[in-house]
Amino acid sequence: KSTKPKVLHEVAGRALVEHVITASRDLDPEHLVVVVGHGREQVTERLSVTAPDVVTTVQHEQNGTGHAVRVTMEQLAERGISPEAGSGPVLVLTGDTPLLTGDTLVSLTDTHGATDSAVTVLTALLDDPAGYGRVVRDASGDVVGIVEHRDADERILEINEINSGMYAFDAEVLGAALGRLTTDNAQGEEYLTDVVGIANADGLRVSGVPAQDSDELLGVNDRSQLATAAGILGRRINLTWMRAGVTMVDPATVYIDADVELAPDVTLEPGVILRGATTVAAGAVIGPDTTLVDCEVGADATVRRSDATLAVIGPKAQVGPFSFLRPGATLGKNAKQGAFVEIKNSVVGDGSKVPHLSYVGDATIGTGSNVGAATVFVNYDGVAKHRATVGDNVRIGSDSMIVAPVQIGDGAYTAAGSVITEDVPPGALAVARAKQHNAEGWVERKRSGTDSAESARAARERSEGDERAE
Repeated sequence: KSTKPKVLHEVAGRALVEHVITASRDLDPEHLVVVVGHGREQVTERLSVTAPDVVTTVQHEQNGTGHAVRVTMEQLAERGISPEAGSGPVLVLTGDTPLLTGDTLVSLTDTHGATDSAVTVLTALLDDPAGYGRVVRDASGDVVGIVEHRDADERILEINEINSGMYAFDAEVLGAALGRLTTDNAQGEEYLTDVVGIANADGLRVSGVPAQDSDELLGVNDRSQLATAAGILGRRINLTWMRAGVTMVDPATVYIDADVELAPDVTLEPGVILRGATTVAAGAVIGPDTTLVDCEVGADATVRRSDATLAVIGPKAQVGPFSFLRPGATLGKNAKQGAFVEIKNSVVGDGSKVPHLSYVGDATIGTGSNVGAATVFVNYDGVAKHRATVGDNVRIGSDSMIVAPVQIGDGAYTAAGSVITEDVPPGALAVARAKQHNAEGWVERKRSGTDSAESARAARERSEGDERAE
């Protein structure tokens, strides 16, 4: 129930099919082929970016798994990619099994070669095999058939070993068997499972390899199963990083994408989400309640209760709480981005600070500078963005407006409440505000009857009484 093809739905930052591709790369395959059908334009477009080496073939009519492999082999032959005798097995995998690992595929191919089998089936033992095709073995343990659930009788339904839908085939055997598939079954489709029966009928050996972890074979057909797969993969990722030296205060509340890289001695507090190609260096503390997307965090940095995308946070930098780093934000070593500060497409130099309630957009700030509370870099004139440059060891007074394009020289100061519209020379004090004028008695005259007027009257009378006493 989605406009997006199933295999493009994501878990841990990768599409389902991309997880299968990643596992397949552990085999160093000569050719990696993805069979596309429904929504193929979206699938091929994405794979052209994330896996450009993958070859795609098209199953125009969805007439079963056997049909998919048959038309694929035909299309590959037309491109001169037919597997040669002795070149190794042909593996057929499903594109909606994101928990599949390379180790399992290596085990599958190793067993296939060691047993000299024509077909080797990847299987699983399940407590509840309902809905899955059953693997039927003979007394010696060889596989003699695979029966789809809808075609199974009561005896077959008692078997708890199921077919994953993934196989290693001898290329020559596969090519010959595909031409002998029929549609004589409940679905009226060409079943790839029938190749097992054909191989047996020809006196060839068919083996079965149970996966060590049946979770690896879980397919995804709805949002509930998508969430289940995401949960399992998330726990697997977290366990891997904790064993590699990452501290997680509460792993159940930490979510890490598959492409994230963490160094030993990183600490992740509760409520941390790390997405995309985020990297975190040793000693950094992330969280609580922090989301980083495609960010780079330096050693010993601290990011608390903040949100960042495509940002660079330097070594020993401090971010948060409640900070927002937008794309292009770069904080140098020992830099600080404090509470309720937003930074976009800007560089904050080593040791510089933007501690409170400020917006820094399209700016370059040098080293050792301080931006006072409630400062705004005014970068947009309604048509175009403009850039401001702040030098080293500059002091921006609180409630300043830095109206770009403008330059503030090294060592300069701006007075609090100033609107800076012109360049400030190095070492100068810029004061850009109107002179204060106090209209005495204005509240009592103009706001009589209010609480403010009553307080002002009382204060005036006290002052007059003090003057009489003196």
